[in-house]
Amino acid sequence: MGLEDVSLPRTDAGRAGLEAVLASPRDAVVALDFDGTLAPIVADPSRARAHPGVAQALRGLAPHIGSIVVVTGRPAALAVEYGGFGAVGGVVVLGHYGAERWEAGEVTAPPVHPGVAAVREVLPAVLAGVRAPDGTWVEDKGRSLAVHTRRTEAPQEAFELLRAPVEALAAEHGLVVEPGRLVLELRPPGVDKGAALTGFLREREARAVLYAGDDLGDVPAFAAVEKLRGEGLAGLLVCSGTVDGDAPVRELADRADLVVAGPAGVVGLLTALGEELSRGR
Repeated sequence: MGLEDVSLPRTDAGRAGLEAVLASPRDAVVALDFDGTLAPIVADPSRARAHPGVAQALRGLAPHIGSIVVVTGRPAALAVEYGGFGAVGGVVVLGHYGAERWEAGEVTAPPVHPGVAAVREVLPAVLAGVRAPDGTWVEDKGRSLAVHTRRTEAPQEAFELLRAPVEALAAEHGLVVEPGRLVLELRPPGVDKGAALTGFLREREARAVLYAGDDLGDVPAFAAVEKLRGEGLAGLLVCSGTVDGDAPVRELADRADLVVAGPAGVVGLLTALGEELSRGR
């Protein structure tokens, strides 16, 4: 497989970003979301696992690219476990939107925001008070809490019902709400994928970046790449469109230089990029 076998960017900026990665791969970063991008979306997040082709694609790409980083809302160690990244040399994982960092087998992180513990205690009562539908459940990520409605009878209606009270609770305890696909995540302010990605790119002195994501949590990363383009960084923005019946997040798809068919499409793109670079282009 080569890049000629996959879709190419539809925008001038995206084509320039891809060309910069190909021309000087050691100065480039490949940055990837996890859920919906490297792993299919599933009803139970604890059952999410990377697409079976991810490890091979990353191993083929890693020797040729400056850095590979996974930027996710999940705890870093959990993303490593579910993604199998420990078996791929050189991959860095920024978990909890950059609040945690896994590298070379070690996790580093600042103290947990006190608002998370406070919300953990009262969130069940808040959900009961607004009569959250059966199937609503809370995922405790340690540094954040996520309210999921995918398992309810009417997931989008449940999402809209819970959004205002969850946002009010978050604000009361100094947290913010990050909405996603049928999930409301309560987390500390000032932590997002845009800040995490920008910091990593500056740390690595990158000249080009490929960023792939699929959900609203990836919008700040898209915005960061768009901003950095204006400062001279070349960037390729990829939207992992779903293939399970859900429509891709419209804002992300509209801003992307390239839309691929879910995690399988991302694997195909990464595989093709690795093979192109291995030929010494």
